[in-house]
Amino acid sequence: MSGTGSGVKTIIKTTSTDPQVPVTPRKKAAAAGPKKAAAKRTKAQPDVLTKLLGIITASLEDDKAEDIVVLDLVGRASFADSMVIATGLADRQIASMAHHIERKLGEEGHKNILVEGANGSDWVLLDAGDIVVHLFKPESRELYALERMWGADLDALDAEEVAVGQGSDEQD
Repeated sequence: MSGTGSGVKTIIKTTSTDPQVPVTPRKKAAAAGPKKAAAKRTKAQPDVLTKLLGIITASLEDDKAEDIVVLDLVGRASFADSMVIATGLADRQIASMAHHIERKLGEEGHKNILVEGANGSDWVLLDAGDIVVHLFKPESRELYALERMWGADLDALDAEEVAVGQGSDEQD
């Protein structure tokens, strides 16, 4: 149908002169392939990263988290520079740990913390941009085994190594 009395002209083009050229915008976009990947995430400043890790680990220690591990992901993962893994014994403890971390980072100006699973789950994830925090119940931590998944060759730091206010000298 083309221009039948209503003043609206509808043109339906079903074929192209060149079979290799897509006709519709959607087909053109599909033929063009995926858009360029987003710019790579910029690496966090070491002093900022250390400060945030200190806040997170201190908060976890205050909340009596067990087996706190900090994994250095620089050069190994595009989504974060560090991963913190800790264990809580009860749903309420884990939810409280997540809430406290979110609040303390917010006080430092980091407001866009994404939290998943805080409503009574065996695994709570906090995405703080440069740092990802995993809070597990003991059985879930053993089941998912993130430390093994990310490889034994990763540099694992004890929470004491990144605690707020620690100097360069080590105390045994």
